[in-house]
Amino acid sequence: MWRARIPLGGQNLDWISGAFATFAVVEHEIMMFALAGLLIGGIDDFLMDMLFLVRYGWRRLFVYTRHPRMTGATLPAADHPGALALFIPAWDESNVIGAMLRTCLDRWPREDIRLFVGTYPNDPATIRIVAAIAQQDPRVQLVILPHPGGTTKADCLNHLWPAMLREEEASGRRFKGILLHDAEDVVHADEIRLFDRMIERFDMVQLPVRPLLSPRSRWIAGHYADEFAEAHSRTLVLREAIGAAVPSAGVGCCFARDRLERIARERGGLLFDPASLTEDYEIGLAIREQGGRTAFVTMLDAQGDLICTQEYFPEKLKDALNQKARWLVGIALAGWDRLGWHGSLRERWMRLHDRRSALAAIILFAGYCAFLGYGLLLIGRGLGLAPAMPPSPMMDIALRITFWLMAWRLACRAFWTTRVYGWRQGAIAIPRTIVANIIMILAIRRAIHRYFRQLTDGVIRWEKTHHHFPDPSAIQPHATPA
Repeated sequence: MWRARIPLGGQNLDWISGAFATFAVVEHEIMMFALAGLLIGGIDDFLMDMLFLVRYGWRRLFVYTRHPRMTGATLPAADHPGALALFIPAWDESNVIGAMLRTCLDRWPREDIRLFVGTYPNDPATIRIVAAIAQQDPRVQLVILPHPGGTTKADCLNHLWPAMLREEEASGRRFKGILLHDAEDVVHADEIRLFDRMIERFDMVQLPVRPLLSPRSRWIAGHYADEFAEAHSRTLVLREAIGAAVPSAGVGCCFARDRLERIARERGGLLFDPASLTEDYEIGLAIREQGGRTAFVTMLDAQGDLICTQEYFPEKLKDALNQKARWLVGIALAGWDRLGWHGSLRERWMRLHDRRSALAAIILFAGYCAFLGYGLLLIGRGLGLAPAMPPSPMMDIALRITFWLMAWRLACRAFWTTRVYGWRQGAIAIPRTIVANIIMILAIRRAIHRYFRQLTDGVIRWEKTHHHFPDPSAIQPHATPA
């Protein structure tokens, strides 16, 4: 029926058939590339899942049966209690910094902690809010950088380090550890006691990060909930279990002061590398390379909720792309150049797992193109215009394995999201994976452009995302750590 409408008859049909034949060859090659990448990535994730299950079963059978799991209620006091310093970089954060600081002070009324807030001279709104709170509570110290912002987060943190040293000299006491939080974080009341205890055993302690669910952005902001539910319930737990470095998330983490002093001394007085976009990720690896101990701690408080850091993540596509592009540049692209491939086999495996995200975005794009191309070929074959190209036996086996690995991955994603946020969010997590993939595909283009611009002009920019602080009623409890 459709052929009868072609004005040039058979000649035109032959041209269309030839175009479909060429298209089929291209589609086949794209599918092979995507299939190889998806198969390797799927096996990588599956191995991590199996190792986690083995670790989980071992602890359930042989550890927790003999030693009850510690909670915030049973956590003993530190052997040598000491003061902690909290570093908060704040560039253009006037809409959240006030609520964040007041929440910290309210939740830690008797804790021995000093809050150092880094601001910029061209951000008077943020300075004004921090200064007003500092006048009310001496635990807050305003630090104004000597140059306008925004620079990198690492640069801001580097100026908080000497401010802390000056405070030590003035007060005559030495801080025990240094915490990191962002201006939009919701802190937990028990984290100071936990850090004070755990930093005596480890050089870095990381708590879970739990994104808050935003009713205004169920899909864009919601995909962060899915990713962090899995990463901070499975991946970081497994990294510590196999003896690999635990990277810092940049929030909800504490460092031993002596370890940071050693790093700063080796870097000429700079605590963080100002040329890094992911200084938090890198410092955890640096501590491990120095022989330090890093830990990821999941613990329930007396009410049965998880001791963690909560915050809203980007709700708009533009902000999500900016953030994902920064992560891709810092970890997958520039991180490859800066950190190389050091350490044991398990350490290199984890670095490969971190850095595969850039290639994964390209593979996902190829996969979606192959899927759409296959649909067009089916239409062409139905009309008798496209050639039949059945898959080879090896390709058929690879397709089947990849299908089941993808089904397993979606099931795992739904499981971890359900475990943290409930079954409704777990069900949404499956279609929300498509949103996450699209964001990653769009972000890799921006990341590659930013990376090459960074190589050519040498300028590192702090590209801000918009933040807002939750109402107390929006703060959600989370239970059952891994």
